Amino acid sequence: MMSEEKHLSDFLNGKTEYTLGLFRFFIEQLAELGEINLRTTKSMIAIESKTGFAYITQLGKNFIHVIIPFNQPYENNLCFTKIAQVPGTNQFNHHLRIFFKEDVNDEVKSFLRMAMKRNTSP
Repeated sequence: MMSEEKHLSDFLNGKTEYTLGLFRFFIEQLAELGEINLRTTKSMIAIESKTGFAYITQLGKNFIHVIIPFNQPYENNLCFTKIAQVPGTNQFNHHLRIFFKEDVNDEVKSFLRMAMKRNTSP
């Protein structure tokens, strides 16, 4: 039986050096917030602490696309390109597109920290 999981190298294979640099930088920034683990699925890279708290859904030519789920919309921000409620749930997916290292600013880190803490045991 074939595994549903892809290896991280499969996601990174063929990506531009620019995007790989952004990816590595983003993961380094997350690791500074706390212990993380990367788990690949068929279509994305899940970023986990105790449980998944953010998902890299796209590695483009010059960006990485990250989704951070919350149980309420955080409309008052400068970092999310879209906030979409998952139908039939109280989950709101916050879409973040990172084009430059500077995009991983204090506001983004505060949301990542909040998502990470929400999914860990006290």
